[in-house]
Amino acid sequence: MEHAKTDAPVRNGTFHVPMYGEFTSRHNRKTRYALSLTERDLTVQKITSSSQAGRGKVVFNLRDCIGCRAHRTDEPADVAACFTAYFYPFKKRWASSGVSRQRVEQCFEVASTQDPHWNLQEAQRWAGAISDGSVRNRPQKTGALCSEVQRPCKFLVLLNPQSGKGQAHILFTRHVQGMLQEAGVPYTLIITERQNHARELVREADLSQWDALVIMSGDGLLFEVVNGLMERGDWEQAIRTPLGVLPGGSGNALAASIHHYAGLQPVTSEELLVSCGFTLCKSFVWRMDLTSVHMASGLKMFSFLSLAWGFVADVDIESEKYRRVGPARFTLGTLIRLTSLRVYRGKLSYLLAEDPRGPSNTSVQNSSTPVRPTVHRDPSARNQPFRNSCNSNNALNPKRSSESPASVLGPPDSLLVPLDQPVPAHWTVVPDEAFVLVLAVYQSHLAEDLLAAPASRLEDGVIHLMYVKAGISRAALLRLFLAMEKGTHLGTSCPHVEYVKVRALRLEPLSPKGTITIDGELVEYGPVQAQIHCSLARLIAG
Repeated sequence: MEHAKTDAPVRNGTFHVPMYGEFTSRHNRKTRYALSLTERDLTVQKITSSSQAGRGKVVFNLRDCIGCRAHRTDEPADVAACFTAYFYPFKKRWASSGVSRQRVEQCFEVASTQDPHWNLQEAQRWAGAISDGSVRNRPQKTGALCSEVQRPCKFLVLLNPQSGKGQAHILFTRHVQGMLQEAGVPYTLIITERQNHARELVREADLSQWDALVIMSGDGLLFEVVNGLMERGDWEQAIRTPLGVLPGGSGNALAASIHHYAGLQPVTSEELLVSCGFTLCKSFVWRMDLTSVHMASGLKMFSFLSLAWGFVADVDIESEKYRRVGPARFTLGTLIRLTSLRVYRGKLSYLLAEDPRGPSNTSVQNSSTPVRPTVHRDPSARNQPFRNSCNSNNALNPKRSSESPASVLGPPDSLLVPLDQPVPAHWTVVPDEAFVLVLAVYQSHLAEDLLAAPASRLEDGVIHLMYVKAGISRAALLRLFLAMEKGTHLGTSCPHVEYVKVRALRLEPLSPKGTITIDGELVEYGPVQAQIHCSLARLIAG
């Protein structure tokens, strides 16, 4: 028999808490449990003799709950009803140290009367109160948190079946599909079939059909989606569509960054997928910076992760042949490239983040005078293919992009001058012209296990620029990347490594051959400049 507390109830949405009830387990009708629901917790206490009081008690934090549903039992003649809550608390790993989110299902049977309708209503009352509590237990709206995806909602899931080891669809079915069902979130799944499929879709689609766009892939598919949104006539509204990220590729840098921003212990592979799936179901929306990147051909694109030249870009592209081994491809590629270290010549300039002479990030977005660069177009560049660092079906389509003038898409780049003009006098010009690598990142991670910019945040308005000058030994460079796994590489005191926070930069390669990547995608080789735009996009994060 159920008992309801009436002392000083607190209204939680459309439900009053605390609530108290006694129910049997759906899986063992001989065992009864006392349930106590408050604004923050669901306490499950096994009812037993007084000598064992306190044993068998489990407290579930509603922040770890993604949903609860009421339903009939599997037996048609049964008058009982059930409510099932789905929790993903942190639990110790069974085979290693540390913790990760692990699924816990709690199912209870309501059979207080012989009236099946009353039993179902009572199950619905408990399911509604638990679901409501899980939604209301959210982070405070401070910093980059700006909203949440309102329920009921519908997601569009774009999945690249070729990313990583080619198991994205299997992983989605194994983990994410059930989580979305538990959270009560309907979705439309589209499996990309070719290069720019997702880019074309989001560029032309009626986005009002969905409350969020979810990308199940590596970082390459998100790069395509972001640029598709920025090519729309209504780009200012379109880019505010919440973006969800599910790791299904090799790098998964943004997924690892989202996990890191939540202050959680590092996880990889399927544990990272479960973490991001949980974040997706909770649906808190945060602001995210984007960086506009200009190429010498006149092509302009938007980047959410990184711009790389030299060693990092070489490893990213040259390790494509090992992509079936997953994230280990980058470790293997690093070791191979270390055996024949390359040095690149070029000029690097940047605007320091704290430089008072540059406009603020707010004024950058609100400026009404866009920069119109004078560019020298290479007639052959229009048909020059771009390669995809993930070797997937999501490579950038240069033919479409090069047809759009650099000043058409997105906010004006008021910190930049045309590439054929010298950088402003208040910019810093690096005196060295021989580099092993130049890496500009705007998220914390460069890969699942590479914490490249520990100080980075989603909307800090900063490009974290690291460059390694020629003269560094192979051993020192290896130590640098080993330290990057824990984010301690900036404290190695290596004289060849420099790190600065900037708001804009220009890179002018002088070596005739080389590799430049944007968000892991191979782009045209030549002069490039970039400027960060604060809070331009929206991201579902924890």
